[in-house]
Amino acid sequence: MSLQSILGNFALILFSLTIVTGIIWSIDRFYLAPRRRQALDAALAEYDARTARLLESGVKADPSARKEIIENFERQPAWVTYTGSFFPVIAAVFLFRSFCFEPFKIPSSSMVPTLQIGDLILVNKYIYGIRLPIINKKIIDLNNPKAGDVMVFKFPKDPSLDYIKRVVGVAGDKIVYKNKRLTVNGRELTYEKLPEYLDEERLTYYSHYRENLNNKAHGILNDDRVPSYVPSPDAFPQHELCTYNLEGFSCTVPEGHYFMMGDNRDNSLDSRYWGFVPDKNIVGKAFFVWMNLGNFKRIGSFD
Repeated sequence: MSLQSILGNFALILFSLTIVTGIIWSIDRFYLAPRRRQALDAALAEYDARTARLLESGVKADPSARKEIIENFERQPAWVTYTGSFFPVIAAVFLFRSFCFEPFKIPSSSMVPTLQIGDLILVNKYIYGIRLPIINKKIIDLNNPKAGDVMVFKFPKDPSLDYIKRVVGVAGDKIVYKNKRLTVNGRELTYEKLPEYLDEERLTYYSHYRENLNNKAHGILNDDRVPSYVPSPDAFPQHELCTYNLEGFSCTVPEGHYFMMGDNRDNSLDSRYWGFVPDKNIVGKAFFVWMNLGNFKRIGSFD
């Protein structure tokens, strides 16, 4: 599932704005503002001298004239006011989005029932390590993704796209998907049957289960009309670690990679089709729905 940030490649746009406004702010702060201050001091000295001479002559000066001089000299040029003055705000937003939390919007149904179309979610950017913005290079290693985490990552086939899926396997895990049931390292996951799930958009019912993955229970959907096999998987890097058959597939996750699947199992293009997600593609861990304009009850944390 493609997960676009609010304005496409917003991080690059925000970074560019931060640089441009920062340069203008610096020019004003360290060059233009001191020159205005010097000119103001000279103008005030001249005004005060002229006022003193007028008082000696018995003429009272207009008290508002001095205030007007100060306002005129301290006023920033329009091009600075409408650019550099926004630098602190833009820089704060850029740093917050890059190193703390970033918002995303869910555009499709591949993570239903966990996430719905239109959910506005927050992603923790630091939980899996501190990464440099734009180039996404990890500089501080913290935690590693675990099976069961809902993770946002750069799509391996097109890193300009952000995707969201659930981590099903980490490095060294052997994933077997047979007849729509997962087995990880020889241990079959447990499934609890739930009432059928109604897709209100398509007016279709799906089989609904609570799957327990790494002691994390979450809902999944199966479309009983769709066969278990994976049709036409890509020849992705290290695809020799996967085998496919009519009942499903098995894969061994290589070092430094993750195997991702959507919770809407028969309506998700995921690692079954395009392969493993390298660690360098990680964006962060999704953990909270902060808004859904079509359903305010969606607001809250999720597994």
